Amino acid sequence: MKNILTYGTFDALHWGHIKLLKRAKEMGDYLYVGVSTDEFNEIKGKKSIFNEIERVKLLEDVPYVDEIIMENDWAQKEKDIEKYGIDILVMGEDWEGEFNDLPCKVVYLPRTEGISTNKIKQRCLRRVI
Repeated sequence: MKNILTYGTFDALHWGHIKLLKRAKEMGDYLYVGVSTDEFNEIKGKKSIFNEIERVKLLEDVPYVDEIIMENDWAQKEKDIEKYGIDILVMGEDWEGEFNDLPCKVVYLPRTEGISTNKIKQRCLRRVI
C-alpha cells in the first residue's frame, strides 16, 4: 500500500484544491491531508475565510481524501511522514525545493491555472466594496 501526504490551508475550497487532491490520490492508495490550524496560519501570516473546523468539514466530503490530520507547525511534516509511513509527499509547485530533505519522495505539482484562494478573496472584496 502506498501512502500519500499533502498539506494546505484549504481555505475557500475550490476546484484547484480538488484537482490537487485528485492528482495526489492517483499517486497511491491512501491520502492523508494535513490542514493548517488557525494558530499555525497566524504564525504563517495567513488569515482564512473559514476556521479550521469549517475547512475540515469541507474536506471531509472530498472523495479523494482518506484521512485528515491537523498541521500545527513546520516540524510536523517529518514526524507525520514517519508516523503514517508516508511514501510520497505532494506539495504545490510554489513550495518547489523546500522539502527535498524529508525522508520520502517529494512531488511538487503545478498550480491549477486561473484559480487561487487569493483570487477568490480579491473577487469577493471587489463585490463587497
